Amino acid sequence: MGPLAERLRPRTLDDYVGQDHLVGENGIIRRMIATRNMSSFILWGPPGVGKTTLAGIISSELKKPFYTLSAVTAGVKEVREVIDRAEKDRLFADGSVILFIDEIHRFNKSQQDSLLGAVERGTVILIGATTENPSFEVIRPLLSRCQVYTLRPLSDDDLNKILDRALSHDTVLAALDIDVRERDALLHYAAGDGRRLLNSLELVLNSIKPEGGKLVVTNERVIDVLQRSPVAYDKDGEMHYDIISAFIKSIRGSDPDAAVYWLARMIEGGEDPVFIARRLVISAAEDIGLANPNALLLANAAFDTVNKIGWPEARIPLAEATVYLAASPKSNSAYLSIDAALAEVRRTGNLPVPLHLRNAPTKLMKDIGYGKDYKYPHDYQGNFVRQDYLPDALQGTVFWSPQPNQSENKMKDRQEHLWNKKYE
Repeated sequence: MGPLAERLRPRTLDDYVGQDHLVGENGIIRRMIATRNMSSFILWGPPGVGKTTLAGIISSELKKPFYTLSAVTAGVKEVREVIDRAEKDRLFADGSVILFIDEIHRFNKSQQDSLLGAVERGTVILIGATTENPSFEVIRPLLSRCQVYTLRPLSDDDLNKILDRALSHDTVLAALDIDVRERDALLHYAAGDGRRLLNSLELVLNSIKPEGGKLVVTNERVIDVLQRSPVAYDKDGEMHYDIISAFIKSIRGSDPDAAVYWLARMIEGGEDPVFIARRLVISAAEDIGLANPNALLLANAAFDTVNKIGWPEARIPLAEATVYLAASPKSNSAYLSIDAALAEVRRTGNLPVPLHLRNAPTKLMKDIGYGKDYKYPHDYQGNFVRQDYLPDALQGTVFWSPQPNQSENKMKDRQEHLWNKKYE
């Protein structure tokens, strides 16, 4: 007999707990099932919130052939074999079959490319599941053919429903005399993960001694059992997102002690060192920026070093970069400037490049004025000459506003000198 989480896996939409925004009365997935008008989509959310279960329920409700692949073990060959079988099965399946790919973010580009034709032709209805942001992990052509639906961590109400169902519906637990007197610790350790809740309950019930034939579950006993559990950090779950958020915010808040603490939490939990290093690079550009340009260099050096050496030594360059970034002066002026420029581009569209800034590789282009009157700064004193570089409609617009720190003060003084107080 399998583990409790597998025994209790819902088989129908009415038994499914959570994700009301998708499967509730007005949820998009419930409507697609009701109308039998199903399109390809990707389910994005933390572990234990029902991604795999929902895919199985959809197949069952629609009574379509259901193929499943794990991106951990399947390659291009396995994908093509499944698509070939789907081509044959679709003749008997109302035009399409369902292909569920677990951890689709682990597929490389060529593996994802191999799905495009089948999804485009409607040979398969693709349902992908991922714990990673599809915008970064799924290729753009495939992403454009799929909707992305976000699954949320389960609420305490959802977890309580799962717990009640386990105690009343599971044949193994129903045969035992179980008294769950306190639930707070179970819900706390579950952290929005239904599978973790059921695994924890099963572990606790297998670890405590009966009292007069009754298994009594209390917060104290749950803590006593689960604190010895090796799962101190779920690098794919909600704790992963919460701790990396605390880590980055501690750096941004110039608290190296807190930043190193959250770094230690991730290291002890077995987080991917490359993930941590990547976030350090982003923080160096976004939060430290021009106040200390060396921060980005150090973060990149740490990223390269981590890729070369891995754990456990990677903790040292990661700690060095973390402390340096947290202790550095902060500026987000570069971050704000690119966002301001992007907003202007979206507002004004494709403004023409001034003629004097255009490239003129042919005689015709030169004849019509491309590159004419361009002033080469290095031909002038101080390697600078005033001329217009923005489109005519944006002359005088300022996107970069230097912030008051030693590094940017120097930049500001130079720009004011060159541009006649433009940056005041």
